[in-house]
Amino acid sequence: MEFDGEFELEDVPPEKAWVVLSDPIAVRNSLKGCQYITPMDDDFSYDDYEADEDAETLPEADPEAVAARAFVEGQEYAALMQVGVGSVKPRFETSVTIEERDEENFIMTATGTGTASGSSFSMESGMQIHPLEDGEGSRIEWWTEADISGRIAQLGSRVINPVANKIVNNFFSDIETQMSDVDETDSGITDRIRGML
Repeated sequence: MEFDGEFELEDVPPEKAWVVLSDPIAVRNSLKGCQYITPMDDDFSYDDYEADEDAETLPEADPEAVAARAFVEGQEYAALMQVGVGSVKPRFETSVTIEERDEENFIMTATGTGTASGSSFSMESGMQIHPLEDGEGSRIEWWTEADISGRIAQLGSRVINPVANKIVNNFFSDIETQMSDVDETDSGITDRIRGML
């Protein structure tokens, strides 16, 4: 299955969009059904890991802490997702690797796999942030190719597509709110973080 689209953020320049979209905590908070996104190693356990529910994001967060936890090219991350699709609400244990993170061109790509009882998926995804031609905003181009099998795949694209679109629209709407909060209180915070990344 293929999903792609564009999302415009008015008055949010690409530099600010990049900083927020590079923060696993900000992404987790905006991704409905996501309990955590965290770096993983060979000993990682989905059942034993306890997410920091109180981790702050910009503008309240310490800029150095946000820079330190930013996505890293080549790093593998664990994500625990629970998404309702029709009458099924699987809990996906997901592994995602950041394949490319090009800060100059605002491009990030990732690959991942996930399993739940009776279902699994593999995916490739990416995004690129472009400046808007007529203002200060950003245009975020995103794409995902997913291979889904098991119970969820049996539901078909007629059921899966609306759920996927709703998740994506909610995600970018929430991200836009976070970026607007940063924009209103920004006193060089994003520039400082970009210098650290």
